[in-house]
This record gives sequence, structure tokens and C-alpha cells, in this order.
Amino acid sequence: MNSFKKILPALAVLLLGTVLTLAQNTPQTPVYNFPKPDVMFDLWPDGTPTDNGLTGEEKDYGNHVSNVTKPTLAVFLPEKPNGLAVLICPGGGYVDVWDKTEGYANARWYTDRGIVYAVVKYRLPNSHYEVPLDDVHEAMRVLWAHADEYGFTKLGIGGCSAGGHLASTAATHFSKPEERPDFQILFYPVISMDPAITHAGSSHYLLGDNPPKVLLESYSNEKQVTGDTPPAFIMANSDDRVVPCENSIRYYEALRAHRVPAALHIYPVGGHGWADNLAFPYREAWLTDLGVWLDSFVE
Repeated sequence: MNSFKKILPALAVLLLGTVLTLAQNTPQTPVYNFPKPDVMFDLWPDGTPTDNGLTGEEKDYGNHVSNVTKPTLAVFLPEKPNGLAVLICPGGGYVDVWDKTEGYANARWYTDRGIVYAVVKYRLPNSHYEVPLDDVHEAMRVLWAHADEYGFTKLGIGGCSAGGHLASTAATHFSKPEERPDFQILFYPVISMDPAITHAGSSHYLLGDNPPKVLLESYSNEKQVTGDTPPAFIMANSDDRVVPCENSIRYYEALRAHRVPAALHIYPVGGHGWADNLAFPYREAWLTDLGVWLDSFVE
């Protein structure tokens, strides 16, 4: 009995060590600390007007969502509105929506400046190319319906990567005054469907395989710029191997040709997908320049 009592502490230590080892080796679900929206809207509470053909449940990974079939609008409100609002379209190659990293993550920067900040979790196209834009237009209508309440008179559009393509589509494909953004902010955007410079995955998931030339032309947004296209702030990197900066350059040149005010910032390094990267070497530069640019729209 005494011998058993003597080995009890050793057994306890051994057991504790085993438990800790198992805990350390057990995969853990990442814990994210993104800001919480002040308001969340179901974009189509009575059902969507179009179908993307996807079935099954959405999968929320905590920082992005796949198989999106239930679009939402997350709104972050400033304490002192300055009259501006921005609707952000996160990227994801039209196969995911990185709504947290390329959406929620930057919310406080905008609201601290007095800007109403909104993030649309849009339905994925699954080759139904009209679906994401339907959601963006509906998100704009919802925001405009609350403009007086939220304190804004100008609504811009923004987006990252494939979300930049969606944002630039909204800026070039509108048929009603309320669908036209007042300005556009594009982070390393996909712009063109030209196979020489496009992001092949985005083109595939948006338009499908071997789309007709008319669709390639229509969704090459550098070819859809007019004098009524809203002013743009565009950012890209020279070393982006995912979405070549030629997308941004062509769009800028088209805007300039139509005398649309545009700012183009191409940084030498940084790759792709840096909108939420605190270590991005030019983060302070783009935040400063974008802040000055946005201030020009405040009345």
C-alpha cells in the first residue's frame, strides 16, 4: 500500500504530461479577432432573384466563406459620420469570399475617419456571371435606404483581387443612378478577361470554360470605361504573380483616356493579398494616400 502511494505522484505527472502532449498535437480551430458589425442584413430575405446553381451549406472558416449561397451585408458605423460610405467586395477568385481578412479587418480605419463601412458577402457565380453583381446592386440599394440614418451622401465601391473585378464591374456596368458608385477603391484588382493578363481562376468561375467573345469583352472592364465611370484609387504590386499589375495599368490608362480622375499606386514588392497585412512594407504609404484621396470627397 505504501509503495502504491509513493508511485501515485509519478503517475499523476505522467498522466498530466500525456494530456498536455495530446492537447498540443490536437488541431485547434483558429481564433480570429475581427471587429463585429453594428448591423447585419440578409440581402434577399424573400429569396434571391437569380440562382447560382450551388447546393449544400455554406462553409465559414472564420476568415473566409466558401459555397456562398446566402448573401449578407455587414455594416460598421462611425461615431461621427463625415458623409461618405464605402461598400467593400472581398476577393477569393470567385470561388471563396474572404469577407473577414479583406473586409472586416480594415473596418476601424474607415470608421475612425467617419466613413460608413460595409462588407458584402456576395453569392459566388459558379459561371452564373450576373449573380455577384445582383448582390452588389442590392447591397447598394439597402445602404441608400439607410443613408439619412447612417449619415452619408456619397457611396463608393471597393474590392480586392476578384472582389476588385466585381467592384470595377459595378463601376462600369450600371443602368440606374442609384447603381452608380461615387468612387472606387481597388486593391490588386482583376480587371481584364484577356487570357494574357487575367487571373485564370476568376475568369473560369465567373464565365465558365470557353466563354463567348462578347462575354470576355463585356467583363474586361478596361473596355467598359466611359466618361461617366466614377473616379478611382488603384493599388497593385510589381511582383504580384497572382494578378499581374497590367490589370491595374490598363484600367488606369482607360480611365485617363476618358478623362476620369484616377490615382494609380504600384509598389515594387509585396505580392498579392496584402490588404489586411500589418507587415506590408507600404501599408502606411497606402493608408496615408488613400486617406488624403478620400478626404477630397468630403463636403
